[in-house]
Amino acid sequence: MTLQFSIEEIFEIAEQIERNGAKYYRKAANQVSDQNYKLLLLDLVDMEEKHERVFSYLKEKIADRKLAPNQFDLNTSAIQYLRTFADGVVFDLNTDPSEYLSTKRSLVDILNFAIGLEKDSIVFYYGIQDLIPPDLGRDQINAIIKEEMKHITYLSDKIKALRNS
Repeated sequence: MTLQFSIEEIFEIAEQIERNGAKYYRKAANQVSDQNYKLLLLDLVDMEEKHERVFSYLKEKIADRKLAPNQFDLNTSAIQYLRTFADGVVFDLNTDPSEYLSTKRSLVDILNFAIGLEKDSIVFYYGIQDLIPPDLGRDQINAIIKEEMKHITYLSDKIKALRNS
């Protein structure tokens, strides 16, 4: 079976990744008692929601231009990657990551799992970045990738601090 992707579907996947991340961070914030970590997690909710809005804007921008599918460089390796992603091999988009929090987790566990979510989103965004023409938002996707990388660094620093306290 050959999967075909429209550019709008790719952005819908990106939006869902961000919604899943925001839901995870929101639920995690409700589980932690330390006010500083609660604020950190709520800040991450805000950032994920901002990213979702960016992807929604880019999707609308592309739809408004009414571009033909062949105007996108859907090269073989990117399409193979997206097929793997859609098959749930990279990670299952239909799985709710906040379910991880259905049992009590330590703050280190919560932050480590969050790092995994951030890594997954970065991998996906790198996979689609070259599909998007420069004038249709490639720079915005790159900015989101850099921000997600900062999230990983920030979360890693918080884990180190917790382990050293």
